Amino acid sequence: MPHCDPVGLVHSLESFGSVDGPGVRFVVFLQGCALRCKYCHNPETWSAEGGTEWSPEKLFQHVWRYRNYWGKKGGITVSGGEPLRQMDFLTKFFQLARAKGVHTALDTAGQPFQPDDPAYLAAFDTLMASTSLVILDLKEIDPEKHRQLTGRDNANILAMARHISDLGVPLWIRHVLVPGLTDDEEGLRRTADFIRSLKTVQRVEVLPYHTLGLFKWQKLGISYPLPDAVPPTAEQVRRAEELLEVAKYPG
Repeated sequence: MPHCDPVGLVHSLESFGSVDGPGVRFVVFLQGCALRCKYCHNPETWSAEGGTEWSPEKLFQHVWRYRNYWGKKGGITVSGGEPLRQMDFLTKFFQLARAKGVHTALDTAGQPFQPDDPAYLAAFDTLMASTSLVILDLKEIDPEKHRQLTGRDNANILAMARHISDLGVPLWIRHVLVPGLTDDEEGLRRTADFIRSLKTVQRVEVLPYHTLGLFKWQKLGISYPLPDAVPPTAEQVRRAEELLEVAKYPG
């Protein structure tokens, strides 16, 4: 039987992204995520259903047309949803990009990672071989707080960060700062300790919580779990950046 390439479910495409990795990026948002972050600004990507079907070749042919925007510093970022839920498709897509010398960035929260499954690890390592950068959203360092915030544990996510570091793949770490929820100083210090233990971190970013996605929850008829949350002040952001030692990672 002929080998069939995996089909990807793509939620949306952004041809000119400027905050999703180095330089100008073409950003592919994949459909499906198992986390239920209380502050999620893309709840429409949660469902594993929906989206548009693409083959890796067709998608790359489409994306490749925009290469003149990228210059020497830019490239392709795959985000979500959670792109690791479609790892076979993602791997093939990144392999096509790397064959053309394109910088590839994976924007992930790490939830699907299976550190105790040798077959999964082998497939993950194949993906990493074609991945120029992993942008990891570290939501919360404490496992119980992580569960309350997202509905899932974080042990496998921290294991993934260590594994990527051991493979030598560059990492950017991001943390969404929600006042009263993800801004406690002890947690930020522990997060900084963990980041310091990784060998390949190039950049650490504090992303201020915002309410721009609130209308999406309302449109989907989902009750928003943080009705009283407010964006952090500039001083709160500065303090978090200090605790996370952002200045140590100018990458």
